[in-house]
Amino acid sequence: MRAHTHPENHLVERIGWLRAAVLGANDGIVSTASLIVGVTAAAASTSDVLVAGVAGLVAGAMSMAAGEYVSVSSQSDTEQADLARERSELASQPDFEREELAQIYVERGLDQALARQVADQLMARDALGAHARDELGMSEVTAARPIQAAFTSAATFAAGAALPLLAAVLMPRSMLIAGVSVASLVFLALLGAIGARAGGARIGKAMARVTFWGAVAMALTAGIGAIFGTVV
Repeated sequence: MRAHTHPENHLVERIGWLRAAVLGANDGIVSTASLIVGVTAAAASTSDVLVAGVAGLVAGAMSMAAGEYVSVSSQSDTEQADLARERSELASQPDFEREELAQIYVERGLDQALARQVADQLMARDALGAHARDELGMSEVTAARPIQAAFTSAATFAAGAALPLLAAVLMPRSMLIAGVSVASLVFLALLGAIGARAGGARIGKAMARVTFWGAVAMALTAGIGAIFGTVV
């Protein structure tokens, strides 16, 4: 009888873009809202507040893109260096590498004979791939993708930053601090829920986490703006 198979979609496959997307959007909302609140608390005019918000959006998106590209590129460089070293060791001492792979499977619960058989078959098919996956912990799912991370972070930061900026545009000067703060906390709660849903995590915990730290950031920035009374 033919076995019926079906494709499985695992949530871990989203980790590459989900982390960058949630981080970018969260930073966009928090940093831009905090900037708007802080500048408003410093008694700046509405036009100054909007200029500061737009500048924060552009600068933040570029900073996120550059930061993600540099950090993820460093991860990619490390992965490539490990693969190059593993490739060299497989060429110079294949028997040692085969035994090393077998011992990994023994530690996972296979007996010695079966572990060596598995190691032999996997190395015959793709020796470097077997060692990358089981010795180094690398896989296609978790591989570093600098360009994807950079674009994702920049785009989601800009999208997140646009939300409190839009709220500032629509509100009168007298309501900017309270209105932008409340709207941004709502946006953060929604972001936490969306991120948790996409990643299969607990929605309530994620919402509470992002809204709490967002509120702290805006409160501190508003306090600094009020104390110094100057645009920073």
